[in-house]
Amino acid sequence: MGDFLTAFLDNMPDVRSGLWTTLQATLYGAALAFVLSFLLGLMSGSRLLPVRGVSRVFVEFFRGTSLYVQLFWLYYVLPTINTDYEIEPLLCGVLAFGMNYGAYGSEVVRGALGAVPKAQREAAIALNMTPFQRLRRVVLPQAWPQMIPPFANLLIQLLKCTPLLWLISVQDLMTVMEQLRDRTGETVPAYLTLLVIFFVLAYALTMLMNMLEAAAKARLGQHTSARGLLRSRSGQIAGVDR
Repeated sequence: MGDFLTAFLDNMPDVRSGLWTTLQATLYGAALAFVLSFLLGLMSGSRLLPVRGVSRVFVEFFRGTSLYVQLFWLYYVLPTINTDYEIEPLLCGVLAFGMNYGAYGSEVVRGALGAVPKAQREAAIALNMTPFQRLRRVVLPQAWPQMIPPFANLLIQLLKCTPLLWLISVQDLMTVMEQLRDRTGETVPAYLTLLVIFFVLAYALTMLMNMLEAAAKARLGQHTSARGLLRSRSGQIAGVDR
C-alpha cells in the first residue's frame, strides 16, 4: 500500500491529466448524446415516414449493437476501409459514447414528449401557436422534468463506460491507474482508488442533475429539494450497467 501511495503522489500530474481526459470524454460524449437525443426523439414523432424511418434505424442499430464493438469499429476497422480516415482516440471515444447513449436518450425524449396530455397540445393549437411555439412554450416545459431522471442515469452510465478508452490507447484515468499498478505490483490499492474516484464523480453528477431537476420542477410549481431527490434516487450511482 505504501509503495502505491508514494507512486500515486509522485505521479500526480499524470493522475490529474488522466482524470481530465475522463471528464472530457464524459462531458463531450454527454453533450453529443444530448443533441442526438432531442434530434432523434423529435424525428421519431414526425409525420414523414422517411424521417421516422431514419430515426428508428439509427436508434435500433446503436441500441442493438455493443458499445465495445462500435468503439472498435471507429478506431480499428474504419482506418482499414478508408486510408484517409484519421481520428484522435479521444474523439473516437466521444463519438462512440455520444451515438450509443444518444440512441438511448432519444427514447427518453420520445416518451416524455408523448406523456404530455393531449389537451395541452389542443389548447396550444386553439391559441394559434405554430408547431415550434407549441413545442417550446407548452410541450417541452412539461416534458423536461420527466426527462432529467433517466438522463441522469444515462450520464452516470456513460461515466462508468469511460474506462473502455483504455482499450484504444487513450491516456485516461484507467490507463494511469493500470500503469501505477504495473509499476508497484499492488492491485488492490490501485483498483480501490479507481473505485473511490469514480464513486465521487458519479455522486457529484447525481447532485448536479438533482439540482437541475429541482429547478425544472420549481418552474412548474412542483417544489422538491435536491436533497430529497438524491435520497429518493440513491440507487442511480449503483445502477445496473448494460
